Amino acid sequence: MELKIAVIGGDGIGPEVTAESVKVLDAVGRRYGHDFTWRTGVMGGCAIDKFGTPIPDKTMDTILGCDAILFGAVGGPKWDDPRAKTRPEDGILHIRKELGLFANVRPIKVYPELAHASPLREDQLQGVDMVILRELTGGLYFGRPKKRWENARGRRAVDTLSYTEKEIERVVRVGFEMARNRRKKLTSVDKANVLESGRLWREITIELHHEYRDVELDHVLVDNAAMQLITNPAQFDVIVTENTFGDILSDEASVLSGSMGMLPSASLTSPPPKKGVRRRRGGKPALYEPIHGSAPDISGHGVANPVASLLSSAIMLRWSFGLHEEADSIEKGVDAVMAEGFRTRDIASEGDKCIGTVQFGDMVASAVGG
Repeated sequence: MELKIAVIGGDGIGPEVTAESVKVLDAVGRRYGHDFTWRTGVMGGCAIDKFGTPIPDKTMDTILGCDAILFGAVGGPKWDDPRAKTRPEDGILHIRKELGLFANVRPIKVYPELAHASPLREDQLQGVDMVILRELTGGLYFGRPKKRWENARGRRAVDTLSYTEKEIERVVRVGFEMARNRRKKLTSVDKANVLESGRLWREITIELHHEYRDVELDHVLVDNAAMQLITNPAQFDVIVTENTFGDILSDEASVLSGSMGMLPSASLTSPPPKKGVRRRRGGKPALYEPIHGSAPDISGHGVANPVASLLSSAIMLRWSFGLHEEADSIEKGVDAVMAEGFRTRDIASEGDKCIGTVQFGDMVASAVGG
């Protein structure tokens, strides 16, 4: 079976970590008899430099012709001028909107071997296994009006936080479905005490709960949620929240694992299929990416942690192609390398065997290949 995957490395360490995922996926293909076809494209700051746009039409055409997208990262200080008309991040925002990728899934899991790398006490990390579900195509990042201007009283800017009933209902429903297939607990995070959008979010979530009575539902204000993620993270199963809150909370939660380099994500147009169910191919592709940024300070040094990208590729196999055994092989490969004490620099401690990006990828590919 030919599996067409768009590989968009982007900026900074993005191309480095996605290259390791391609390597490992090729090992999966050889072992299980799959034909991966890679279609590459440019996006982000590198595309601005070369084409004057963060996402050229050719890249978008490539994406639309594939079954899934494996993405790296975009951005960096070089393109951080706040007065710029276009920014690297505009490319990924365009993809999310064009493909309707409204549900961003970020699993947060603590590896016992890395509990010491977290700033939290190890006893606080026991049992941490959650998913943060972030609405991805609404809210402040896409609301209109969005502009800045200057008048006699000085400079001003406006961003609009806007949500429709449909936008809220569809992502909250994904949250209930995910919780139903996990530990049956959904935490809805809003700011209903201050924001009208938060009150609408809570109202619609309560209405949907009538369809999911087997799922326990909690409502938590975002500031309290930020505190609870640090003081009692094991209480959470599935967290669902709007775009900006999800962006911030998922980055906060990433420190539980010891490094952002450990955490994968997926951006979807529908709930993940139930285990054992193969998603129908066709339609618009889902996007899989590590949650970390482009890390330009370590780009080109061969020290970036590829685990988040590798685990993203495993989720891709499972959710876009229904290849559960193949996905398991990547996750087990990562586990095996970690169990042998090998670490990249960001998660290495005294006594660990510190290796680089390519070496880590080689070891996982070897483990996958049997």
